[in-house]
Amino acid sequence: MTLSRRIAAEGMGTALLLAVVVGSGIMGQRLSGGNDAIALLGNTIATGAGLVVLIHMFGPVSGAHFNPAVTLAVLMRRDIDGRAALLYVVAQFTGAVAGVWIAHAMFAEPLLQISSKLRDGPAQGFAEGVATFGLIGTIIGTQRSRPEFTPVAVGLYITAAYWFTASTSFANPAVTVARSLSDTFAGIAPVSVPLFIAGQLVGTVAAVGFFTWLFRQERTQ
Repeated sequence: MTLSRRIAAEGMGTALLLAVVVGSGIMGQRLSGGNDAIALLGNTIATGAGLVVLIHMFGPVSGAHFNPAVTLAVLMRRDIDGRAALLYVVAQFTGAVAGVWIAHAMFAEPLLQISSKLRDGPAQGFAEGVATFGLIGTIIGTQRSRPEFTPVAVGLYITAAYWFTASTSFANPAVTVARSLSDTFAGIAPVSVPLFIAGQLVGTVAAVGFFTWLFRQERTQ
């Protein structure tokens, strides 16, 4: 595929992902009668299912990263060049913001918002590190042994991580920044964003190091 098509796939795929995340959060909150557990469950199912479909849709074109952390991991493993990686990241951030606005428009919410939902504290940052470590490990591991299963594995992992991490597993810098622009169920206050991104980057680097070592083929003498 040409680079322009790959960039378009990353932008559109990330936009649709954020429309799913934010839109399902709004719908869940409106229908849950104030029960956050039910709202989160609806948000979780939609996000996991949406990821499986979107990765199948756009994976053959761009690899379906939809996530600067994934692109960084692929760059660290030298499976993408620096210029393409930079363009992927720009497309991901741009698409993520567009996806939030799409969700707002669908639910007749004001397009321009700033979240007031604080997600602070060391435990939140650590949770993002754990969530991202597991996500990158899921991708590296399944791509090595069963690449056709990667879309399902990623969807299932994120579905689980919504519930076992204190942060509800953003695990994505573009998603984190974009969700700061939505004062809805899925939002995160801008002041909480740096901690989340720091955790995500640490988790990415740790995962690439560990899983590259774990799956390295030993030389036979």
